[in-house]
Amino acid sequence: MYLSSQANWYSKLLLTLIFLLALAVGLAAQSIKGQLLDGQSEMPLIGATVELLSLEPSRGTTTDGDGYFSFTDVPPGRHTLRLSYLGYEGRNLPNIVVTAGKETLLNLSLEESIAELSTVTVTAKTKPGESINDMATVSSQTFTAESVNRFAGGRADVSRMASNLAGVATSDDSRNDIVIRGNSPTGLLWQLEGIPIPNPNHFSTLGTTGGPVSALNPNMLGNSDFATSAFAAEYGNAIGGVFDLSLRKGNRDRYEFMAQLGTFSGLEAMAEGPLNNRGGSFVASFRNSFVGLAEAIGIPIGTNATPDYRDLTFNVDFGNSKAGRFSVFGIAGTSNIDFLGTETDSTDLFANPNRNSYVNSYFGVIGLRHNLITGENTYLRTIVSGSWQGNTFEEYAMNDEGGDGLIFTDVDDNTSRYSIKSYLNSKISNRLTIRTGLQAESIGLATLVDDRDGQPDRDGDGQQDLDRLRDFDGSFGLYQVFGQARYRVGSKMTLNLGLHSQYFSLSESFAVEPRLGLRYEATEKLTLNAGYGRHAQTPALPVYFFRDITTGSPDANQNLGFLLADHYVVGADLAFAPNWHLKTEVYYQGLSDIPVDNFPSSFSILNAGADFVFPERGSLTNTGTGRNYGLEVTLEHYFAKNWYLLFTGSLFESKYTGSDGIERNTAFNNNYVTNLLAGREWAFGKDQRHRFTINARVTTSGGRYFSPVDLERSREFQTDIRDESRAFTERYTPYFRTDLKFGVQLNSPSKKFSQSFFIDFQNLTNRENVFQERFNPVTGVVNTVYQSGFFPDIQYRVQF
Repeated sequence: MYLSSQANWYSKLLLTLIFLLALAVGLAAQSIKGQLLDGQSEMPLIGATVELLSLEPSRGTTTDGDGYFSFTDVPPGRHTLRLSYLGYEGRNLPNIVVTAGKETLLNLSLEESIAELSTVTVTAKTKPGESINDMATVSSQTFTAESVNRFAGGRADVSRMASNLAGVATSDDSRNDIVIRGNSPTGLLWQLEGIPIPNPNHFSTLGTTGGPVSALNPNMLGNSDFATSAFAAEYGNAIGGVFDLSLRKGNRDRYEFMAQLGTFSGLEAMAEGPLNNRGGSFVASFRNSFVGLAEAIGIPIGTNATPDYRDLTFNVDFGNSKAGRFSVFGIAGTSNIDFLGTETDSTDLFANPNRNSYVNSYFGVIGLRHNLITGENTYLRTIVSGSWQGNTFEEYAMNDEGGDGLIFTDVDDNTSRYSIKSYLNSKISNRLTIRTGLQAESIGLATLVDDRDGQPDRDGDGQQDLDRLRDFDGSFGLYQVFGQARYRVGSKMTLNLGLHSQYFSLSESFAVEPRLGLRYEATEKLTLNAGYGRHAQTPALPVYFFRDITTGSPDANQNLGFLLADHYVVGADLAFAPNWHLKTEVYYQGLSDIPVDNFPSSFSILNAGADFVFPERGSLTNTGTGRNYGLEVTLEHYFAKNWYLLFTGSLFESKYTGSDGIERNTAFNNNYVTNLLAGREWAFGKDQRHRFTINARVTTSGGRYFSPVDLERSREFQTDIRDESRAFTERYTPYFRTDLKFGVQLNSPSKKFSQSFFIDFQNLTNRENVFQERFNPVTGVVNTVYQSGFFPDIQYRVQF
């Protein structure tokens, strides 16, 4: 009764919002504002020329003493800026979106030319997607919040947006784990404002990096970097990739507000505005889940239970002061869901129809960032943060009345991290920039896991024993130092050199990691690059704290050292026509010191992350190996003339060798992944004030390899047990999915108010992609569980 009335209330609210959308008419002008900095020193460029080219006639202005510029009375639509400054390489910025409801705020940079001034010819280049980090040479690119919201099938999720990029495999609708070039998703490093953070997803668990629903709000993000290989020396404790996120600043001139309703992102309210007279600002957003509506009206979400989640994100910039520039940022989220056996069937992606399960999780990050100018072209940046993450999971056998019977699993994990990162960036000359720094983390962990699944009945009472698999309460440290230099050999060649080292106190492990990158502009249209990097990472924390049941040892894996990966990459980028480019990369990754069993077996930690839980193995040794290699292609037409196209394709192999010496496919070896995205935009209404958009996406990949169910043992222990003697010898059918998204944006005539409505038809063809073949304890046979079918994702937004 409650759910029905709640759905009815939600439906009325949604219809009201859509009705308001239909009433919007007219046009209101807005502003484009921003700050222009030197790309290497991050010092303001004073007196630089900024031109607004998309109006007739074009307009021009110059930056002030802090590098700021502003254009007022800019009509809604897409606009182009041209930046120029004496002695610097010019730059064009197309497709700057302006809406009536919000001022457009930009953080921009230019790079100093190394040519003699007497021979300089200023030309503006357009290179969307280039990495923000100047120390990144290969396999790195920038994404924007606008692209996250634009692409079809994205669910307003930055992780799902990344799955469209070359080298990123996706074949799982239930979670947003990022699988890069055949590496386990546990190989990914998440960073926010320059500091490592815990898994930023709802329903996250210890050691994982993904989840069913993202807690990262794309409306709060600034331009961010995504690196897939041979990343810069400042990044450590990762072998797969880096997601380096930044939060945008609030409007320092006026107060603005936004409200949004989305099937997956939920109900959202956001506010921003000026903070003080020193150029400070704030921006904050709160979201609460709205999946109850989807469940009530029959939209499949992968489970019959109703997930509940909420998150808060904020960024407060205190502006310039004599002591430097301070900002405080944070993100926090909680989530919970109950899986009741009486409401679950064998097709549920997450639950056992024989059990009652209760899931709770939380995470939070709060940080203080300080930027101090110490010289004409030098700054010292320090970030101090604290983060917390925890989850509980209780699973009971269902009694005859449908209530909780015998407890089968009891998990209680809590992690705290206190971190400091500080680095000095100095632009020595227009050729040489040096960055050196250190990072220290103190990690506290309390973990307790009791489980019956797969355990023997030692006391003969007819029930599997409840064994303690993890029991630890303590702390340890991870300490990193790095140095890197960017040297422009000439106007066409750039060399990046770096060295990273880290020490993990728990296992007393030490690693030294050299990095090298080279970029050469062979012609105005063709750029060649190459890179090498050695990368080290600690195994995920659940691996360290497995408790060996046979010996009772709580530290069966605490002598494990770093996993090592050597990345080799060569690539080319050809701008073969206006607004087009073709990019290719060939890579090889050699993996060593991989934890495997200390007796001959097919087990390897490289397959961790393919399931919801980590493998329970003790007495592991760093003697396993692996290799990933492949070819990637990106063909892109940047958004121009009201349309865009993006094709990405990857052909790859991902192999591992366990302690038995046999090379096998990893759980992430899809062999191929392709994505095709395209979109078109039409302006309509008086003065072309409104916009209608269509975006489409088609993705396909090879099926994942898996280990077949050991049916006899699964029946004996009444849980899903795999046949490791045939590890990853079978394969699911190929994955295929099509998404189609329609959107409309309307701008008010006299007020600074805009609204937009999107409907995203996901899995348009209702393709039955296999999620898993697993043992069903109710029927005693192996069932095939399918991923999400067709469902519409709806989003409505107002800005004022």
